[in-house]
Amino acid sequence: MDADVIIIGSGFGGSVTACRLAQAGAKVLVLERGRRWQTQRYPSVTGTDWWWSHNDPANWNGWMDLRVFPHMAVAQGAAVGGGSLIYANISAIPPEHIFRNGWPPEITYNDLLPHYATVGQVMNVKSVPDNQWPARTKLMRDAAQQIGVPERFRKLELAVSFDDDYTYDRPDPFNFTHSKRFHNAQGVEQGTCVHCGNCDIGCPVDAKNTLDHTYLALAEANHAEVRPLHLVTSIAQDGDTWRVDFDRLENGARQAGSATARMVVVAAGSLNSTELLLRCRDVLGTLPAISNRLGYNWSSNGDFLTPAIYADREPNPTQGPTITCAIDFLDGSRNGHVFWIEDGGFPNLLANLAATANATHPTAQVLLSWIREQLQRHGGLNRVMPWFAQGVDAGNGRLYLHRRFLLFGAWELGLDWDISKSRPLMDTIVDMHETLSHATGGTPLVPPTWSLDHYLVTPHPLGGCNMGVTAADGVVDHKGEVFNYRNLFVLDGAIVPEAVGVNPSRTIAALAERASALIAQDGRF
Repeated sequence: MDADVIIIGSGFGGSVTACRLAQAGAKVLVLERGRRWQTQRYPSVTGTDWWWSHNDPANWNGWMDLRVFPHMAVAQGAAVGGGSLIYANISAIPPEHIFRNGWPPEITYNDLLPHYATVGQVMNVKSVPDNQWPARTKLMRDAAQQIGVPERFRKLELAVSFDDDYTYDRPDPFNFTHSKRFHNAQGVEQGTCVHCGNCDIGCPVDAKNTLDHTYLALAEANHAEVRPLHLVTSIAQDGDTWRVDFDRLENGARQAGSATARMVVVAAGSLNSTELLLRCRDVLGTLPAISNRLGYNWSSNGDFLTPAIYADREPNPTQGPTITCAIDFLDGSRNGHVFWIEDGGFPNLLANLAATANATHPTAQVLLSWIREQLQRHGGLNRVMPWFAQGVDAGNGRLYLHRRFLLFGAWELGLDWDISKSRPLMDTIVDMHETLSHATGGTPLVPPTWSLDHYLVTPHPLGGCNMGVTAADGVVDHKGEVFNYRNLFVLDGAIVPEAVGVNPSRTIAALAERASALIAQDGRF
């Protein structure tokens, strides 16, 4: 066989699994649809290569994959290192009560704690040093005090490398020359954060402790092979052998190929892993015995963003790490809903894009036009505070395949999303955003995509291949192994059975740490 284990995708689930199984002695092959990005090619540096296209990935295999559905848009990364290259660096542990319902009995908070600790160590997490809080962090602290809950404010752990001596007081503080070069624990050269605000579009000083700098570096040091620009098209079983078919994206063309292994781990992300298994079950017929629960219980993790405009304060959303802190309502004390509020930031390039870009999707047109109008009406971007949030939504979405043109055309992924059961959570979040804005002298601007159409955008898709006890209530077991298919695993956000209410990357990685240890103990290879 070509490998002991083929891993499809290199995000938090795939990178952790590749690392641990390679360390355990397995011959590991990682197939990643995205590029291996070099710093000098990041969109933050070049201003190009923004988008991934499902219709033409050979020519459009850029930084971000934005899937637009009738009531929801989902943002995903496409890269060696997966979403770690585009996310806001937050490494959060959910509260204990999150695991009391909806999870297999083997998955408990205490069971995951040591794995959470391991992830934090490998990702080298740290909160923003107290001597370099951005203006947004101070605004968040003031907001918690103004509404009488100062104890709910807390700094968050970030997978970012900071220089404790850095301050905003130095001349031209965001100049890249202030970044100090060093080698991390995995032997990869990085730099320290200079608060330039480009976290989501490629850190130009390599301060983000991304997976290609950490877990994947460890995997490759243990002889794992990573193949970028390999888009998997099918999975099939022949006795004890698994065959993975793929298209290699090269020079504007797709070249078919395949590889075989004793084990396959699907780790392409919530949407892509679910879509691949749906195609194998319902279109190709190679995996007909996958549970009928495939595609169900999808969640947006309660993501919501409300900008506020300040007349006498400058939150400066383009300065500092994208997210730094939270006001914690995860105890359900607000109308019984579990959520937290975070500060939000975005790069200057994003503002430029909003000011100049055109969009073909009607909802995107409305949002871009509204952003342009508000910036013109209320002044500069430095006066905007993006109030962000995650929460435990109803998790009642369903992913499915449908024909592009009713009864004919290519098969495409669809998403049924009924907002009615999640609307009370979203309304509570909006109310809190408005309360915090008014308490600190801001004017909240609820996006028309929500107020008019109840449209949502999430970078944290979860579910679709949910954990369960049997095939009657889930797609995979507590180890991530697909029911009815030995040595076929799913280990990414698709297996998370409930919204976790916080940024989910650390939970996904901890589940992969746990599953990898169990696989290695079983002697599967």
